[in-house]
Amino acid sequence: MLSKRILRGVAAGEITEAYLRWPSRLAEPGSRLSTAVGTIGIGAVTRVDPGELTDADARRAGFGSAAGLRSSLDKHGRGEVYRVVLHFEGPAEGPVPEPVVLGARERERIDRELARLDVSAPRGPWTRQVLAELAARPGVRAAELAAEQNRPVSRCKSDLWRLRELGLVEPHGAGFGLSARGRAFLEVSG
Repeated sequence: MLSKRILRGVAAGEITEAYLRWPSRLAEPGSRLSTAVGTIGIGAVTRVDPGELTDADARRAGFGSAAGLRSSLDKHGRGEVYRVVLHFEGPAEGPVPEPVVLGARERERIDRELARLDVSAPRGPWTRQVLAELAARPGVRAAELAAEQNRPVSRCKSDLWRLRELGLVEPHGAGFGLSARGRAFLEVSG
């Protein structure tokens, strides 16, 4: 029902609505979706006229303009357009993860990857600073980090996703935090 882009946006707190074209209403207010990013709660579900969508509506759905949102809806078949209000309820529920123990080779591999990211960044080393910030403030949003670093939000998000690809960062509430692997790495690397 929801694309990965929308799921990531909801988890990051940047997307609060989705506009979907359905033959009939397919979601109920108060229901929950278990997704790859965690649990997404569904608020109001209302039928809307796509011609009346505003740029503000589009931004809440992760689009730059109402025209872009309407263009996307036009590509998705027939049926009525529904506004679905979304909110992130938290990480996927599941068993408590086992503590992560990193061997010397794995620590060295992570060190190499972080050094590669640091060297390739025009602003210089950044990875350990961001990891330390996430350790100190679990759930911090990308927009907050970007404002504190005087950087564009999109670049800050890109950095967080690079760290996530290494398994060091994960969604935490509406923001980001260290994964068990990230915590284990910081414990041994200082």
